[in-house]
Amino acid sequence: MFVKVRIPTPLRPIVGGSASLQITADTVISALNQIETNHPGFKARICDDEGKTRRFVNIFVNSEDIRYLDGIKTTLKDGDTISIVPAVAGGITSVNTQTYQDRLSHLKKTLKEVTPEEVSKMIALKESVTLIDVRESEEYRNGHLPGAVSVPRGFLEMRIEEAIVDRSAPLVLYCAGGIRSLFATETLQNMGYTSVLSMTGGFSGWTRKGFSVKTPILLSEKERKRYSRHLLIPEVGEQGQIKLLKSKVLIIGAGGLGCPIAYYLSAAGVGTLGMVDFDVVDESNLQRQILHTTDRVGTSKIKSAMQTLSAFNENVKLIPFEERITSSNIERIMQDFDIVVDGSDNFPTRYLVNDACVKLKKPCVHGSIYRFEGQVTVFDPQRGGPCYRCLYKEPPPPELAPSCADAGVLGVLPGVIGLLEAVETVKLILEIGDPLIGRVVAYDALEGTFQTFTLRKDPTCDYCREGAIFPGFIDYDYFCASKGN
Repeated sequence: MFVKVRIPTPLRPIVGGSASLQITADTVISALNQIETNHPGFKARICDDEGKTRRFVNIFVNSEDIRYLDGIKTTLKDGDTISIVPAVAGGITSVNTQTYQDRLSHLKKTLKEVTPEEVSKMIALKESVTLIDVRESEEYRNGHLPGAVSVPRGFLEMRIEEAIVDRSAPLVLYCAGGIRSLFATETLQNMGYTSVLSMTGGFSGWTRKGFSVKTPILLSEKERKRYSRHLLIPEVGEQGQIKLLKSKVLIIGAGGLGCPIAYYLSAAGVGTLGMVDFDVVDESNLQRQILHTTDRVGTSKIKSAMQTLSAFNENVKLIPFEERITSSNIERIMQDFDIVVDGSDNFPTRYLVNDACVKLKKPCVHGSIYRFEGQVTVFDPQRGGPCYRCLYKEPPPPELAPSCADAGVLGVLPGVIGLLEAVETVKLILEIGDPLIGRVVAYDALEGTFQTFTLRKDPTCDYCREGAIFPGFIDYDYFCASKGN
């Protein structure tokens, strides 16, 4: 449970001057024990030798006195605030007689500091040192030392162990002017970090010397609000969201699969979405193709999709390709995109998409559906995985490949498979998790089961084997109905 502990003024020198600490604890006593671990001597000011709270100190959880709850064993909920309220008379400092200036002077005499020039030399010589920026996140976003890790002073005790596991690792801490970093240095030393330096002058001193500063691409306030739930996820965060906004994804097809893929990639903030389709909206599409509406029957699927997506997220750049994919245009369409997501409904398109992705060295997120069943995988020979031709060297005859228009498809099934394709695409962009490279997930809606099968790269594949000379594109006859998936 993440809780906030308010530190009374007399006890703040013990915790490095902080007015409050953010910690993880499930009871009041575990919170006090955690603070004691990081700041020895703190608990003794609150509890006696028997572990009972001293008579001149009251503790509140939110607004409730713990004496009327379960005492120091009172359980905590996420977001609770613990307030430590000692008796005060107004005229005596009973715990520590040092003033702020006294303490600062003491730290400057006892802690090691390093100048911006020395830090610059460390960076130039590629010394094994980690720079820790203890300023607030907003300060960090406005500019920081190259390679610096952001660990705000208010969250130092809680986050430093995630950022730096090795307590003997050389660290250089800096803030805006060199004061907060001194207090932070003392805190880390008390936590057992043995090689910690504070940079004099802080970020201001660094910039005055003319040393290089990294100014990251920043999300606008509007973007921070829209994607706020992404920003809360450590694996995504602000830099991950920026990756999404800078990414370029091409979706093949504006049908059953293409619609949910496009909708959720747009929602996720993929910055540029291309979409290819040459068909028109048919009334039979509306059972599953969620970008289209009844009043658009008979109009271009691409125009209908662009209209829906532009209204949904106006900040996504949409690039429409209202044309049939052939060997003569496939490279032109694909060349400017990072990832291709295949939502096509026919084998000729699948083979052209696969072959172009192999030639242009682009990952292809693949999905397919049939009645109550669907499959999802990622073809990426560049990362050691197979391509589509490793599985099926050539398309089957028409009688063995009925289209959705002939065989039918459960209306919600493309939503399930399309969303899984969108998930795989986001994973590739963020470089997180384990993409479905060399694996296929098969979904059976009637049984309600997912199965995963291993796919292996064919060492004799004419297209993706090592050292293969690209044999060229093949325009297979179009034998799957255009009103399919």
